[in-house]
Amino acid sequence: MKAMTAEDKKAAKKKGRSGSGRMRVNERTRNLAILGLLAAVTIIMGFTPIGYVPIGALKVTFMTLPVIVAAALLRPKDAAIVGGMFGLTSFIQAFTGMSVLTGALFQLNPVLTFLLCVVPRVLEGWLGGLIFQGLQKIDKTKFVSYVLTSLSVPVMNTLFFMTALYAEIKIIAASNPTGSGLAEEFSKTFAGVADKAAGDVIVFFGAMVGVQAIVEAAVCFVVGTAITKALAAALGKKNT
Repeated sequence: MKAMTAEDKKAAKKKGRSGSGRMRVNERTRNLAILGLLAAVTIIMGFTPIGYVPIGALKVTFMTLPVIVAAALLRPKDAAIVGGMFGLTSFIQAFTGMSVLTGALFQLNPVLTFLLCVVPRVLEGWLGGLIFQGLQKIDKTKFVSYVLTSLSVPVMNTLFFMTALYAEIKIIAASNPTGSGLAEEFSKTFAGVADKAAGDVIVFFGAMVGVQAIVEAAVCFVVGTAITKALAAALGKKNT
């Protein structure tokens, strides 16, 4: 058998790097396509009854589903982008008055309302991606990673949004204690939060969004786990 010359070894090494480079390019292209698809799905859901289901002044939302998929299939920063798209649809609903709650707050402070709608959703996507990555290191079955990520994202959505809502109301109430200019449907909520200390507000918000939060978490937990696991297997992800 003829021994490989230095030139042969160099050519083989170069070929290996070239093949690896093509694989990375293909993976980036695939991930970019998935990100674009999830962004499109988020926009479609955001302006159809699929994404937001009105219940009084609040809405049950399943907009966290694309965020869950991005957290499990892509990188944390990609999941943050999808979360940001979710937040933008929420802000547009506030701007157009499609949402009673955020629409009322938009009339009082558009900048804070933008932060309320967008920042919690960016954070839940980024943290959801980090949670999935962390779980992958210790999850031998790989199934638990999908389950806990699918549960954590909607839970974070509720916690982060309600925390930001409390902060915005308290800031607005400092200069507008009565919340004058608010829609009637939300005026009682504003007054209730503005007059309560942080500890008391936990109980107030619990009663306000308890059922909604449970429904969101349960649906996204079941559907998100099924979708992410199936898509990961179909795409041949190494972490399945």
